[in-house]
Amino acid sequence: MIEVLVVDDDTRVARVNAAYVEKVPGFHVAGEAHSAAEALDRMETLPQLDLVLLDHYLPDDTGLAVVREMRRRGHQTDVIMVTAARDVSTVQAAMRHGALQYLVKPFAFAGLRAKLEAYAGLRRTLDGGGEAEQAEVDRIFGALSASSEPGLPKGHSPTTAELVRQALMNGEGPLSAQEIAERTGLSRQTAQRYLKLLERTGRARLTLKYGDAGRPEHRYVWATRA
Repeated sequence: MIEVLVVDDDTRVARVNAAYVEKVPGFHVAGEAHSAAEALDRMETLPQLDLVLLDHYLPDDTGLAVVREMRRRGHQTDVIMVTAARDVSTVQAAMRHGALQYLVKPFAFAGLRAKLEAYAGLRRTLDGGGEAEQAEVDRIFGALSASSEPGLPKGHSPTTAELVRQALMNGEGPLSAQEIAERTGLSRQTAQRYLKLLERTGRARLTLKYGDAGRPEHRYVWATRA
């Protein structure tokens, strides 16, 4: 079993993420933590730990600070960042400090499952040992690129698709591209592009809202709620 520590300042979110982890075969939640100090303490006391699902925004420090302190103490436990922090500087810093993957909140179970299954595949490959030819090296470095939205056209991000999907699923009714943009932090143009993609693939349904004058407003609802 791959032993996982779930770190999130929100106890409810931590419980949800832990439940997600337990649903993936081969993974077991070794513990939860809700602050940087608690996370570091759990790393010292847990008898076995393979992977940390680490939030960035913690009440007493950042997730990146936790990773730095982990490495300073000699802990080589693997890290997947699971956080709402989407600024490029934080993503780059996470990479430089050895985070294997970065999953942006909000996400569905399928998003986390894809990352965990890819991580398990990477572990199996590395546990084989020996020397690697270029094809094997490429496979190792690409092992964590699994998409939670298979079949996306070139130039589309699984993470962005997941953000739009979550906004639609959590909406109280049909939403416009502008409303999706406000809820996700995306630009209106990006939100519109992904909404059209979800409509074309049957995941979202387009409705029209007519006003007093001018062109009707395009609004979208998640297909299962239509």
